[in-house]
Amino acid sequence: MDEKVTNQSQAENVEAVENEEVKEIKEEVVDNTPSMEDYAEEIESTFIKLSEGDIVEGKILSVTDTEILVNIGYISDGIIPAEEILRDSDVSLKELYKPDEIIKAKVTDLHDGEGNVLLSIKKAEQIIVWDELKDAFEKGTILHVVAKEVVKGGIVCNIKGIRAFMPASRVSVNYVENLNEFIGKEMTVNVIDFDAEKNKVVISRKEIEKEELEKKKQELLKNINKNDRLTGVVKRLTNFGAFVDIGGIDGLVHINDLSWKRVKHPSEVVNVGDNVEVYVLEVNKEKERISLGLKNVNDDPWLNVKEKYIEGNVYEGTVVRLLSFGAFVMLEGGIEGLVHISEIADKRIEKPEDVLEIGDKVTVKLLALDEDNKKIKLSIKEAKDDVNKEELNKYNDDSDISTSLKDVFKDLMDKF
Repeated sequence: MDEKVTNQSQAENVEAVENEEVKEIKEEVVDNTPSMEDYAEEIESTFIKLSEGDIVEGKILSVTDTEILVNIGYISDGIIPAEEILRDSDVSLKELYKPDEIIKAKVTDLHDGEGNVLLSIKKAEQIIVWDELKDAFEKGTILHVVAKEVVKGGIVCNIKGIRAFMPASRVSVNYVENLNEFIGKEMTVNVIDFDAEKNKVVISRKEIEKEELEKKKQELLKNINKNDRLTGVVKRLTNFGAFVDIGGIDGLVHINDLSWKRVKHPSEVVNVGDNVEVYVLEVNKEKERISLGLKNVNDDPWLNVKEKYIEGNVYEGTVVRLLSFGAFVMLEGGIEGLVHISEIADKRIEKPEDVLEIGDKVTVKLLALDEDNKKIKLSIKEAKDDVNKEELNKYNDDSDISTSLKDVFKDLMDKF
């Protein structure tokens, strides 16, 4: 009897323990079951939190002619209207943007009335570009801009929608007469003045150009050698010669090296802006000076001069200079010779101007030719004597005369 009671009591205890464990399990299951509020909180935690004015990054879902749809990781997708995208009017959105492309935009409205978030690339870029401009100003970073219009005193450029001004004095190292030639062109510049509060951005191309020219100059000086043939542009003319830009450095073509013919001023041979081919005569790399020649060695009129001119022969020439001691006459081949004052006329003259003028065509006799020193002595007087002798010899040559003087006088007497 007692054994039955004991067994029954044990069974009741076991059942009570089991019931308690089941109860605890049920309570635990109930406690771990998420509520609708828990679900909402969990879903919301997977999305970013946004406020108007935020800059967000998103992936493009689709592009139409009027807008761009963007996944910005928010409970709603972002919409970017066409007017909020910086672009040229003739370029379509589909050309500029493609699906899956990552872009940045500014939140302008969290609720557009249709469950979407309104975004603006234009406004985002303005915020971003101001930061970039500040950074470029502080660090001297190089920027690429496009010249939009010429205004008083300089050029207005566009930097991602931000107006930047470039003074005319900062456009180039050299003076620019027509600023319009830069309109529509991309230029490399740096920021020389910046004030975000006043929307002020001043840029310069001059410093960049200086650096580029200095690099070119050093490279040129490193590799240039005497007798090199180069192409260049005439930059300046002076009384003593012409300065030619040969790619980063100006070389001087002395007036004597412009032409084999004598010139009074470089403008007789070249003009500013002319493209010319020059020869390197001398290079001083330490002083960064280069002497150039424009005249071609092969055009030297003194080459094979003795084959062209023979002492004792008579030639035609033009008076090109008059000096106190004589006149310089240029022969047809381009060589100048001196007619000493004593060889100008049969009679004694005080100065060459008494009988000659610049531009006069004269006949001269070649008295002496010094090829080594490139000198020629000429004589107008002896040339005249030779011509006169030649004419006289014609009349004294009986073989060429068919009528005698007796016949001539006989004919005249018959007329009376």
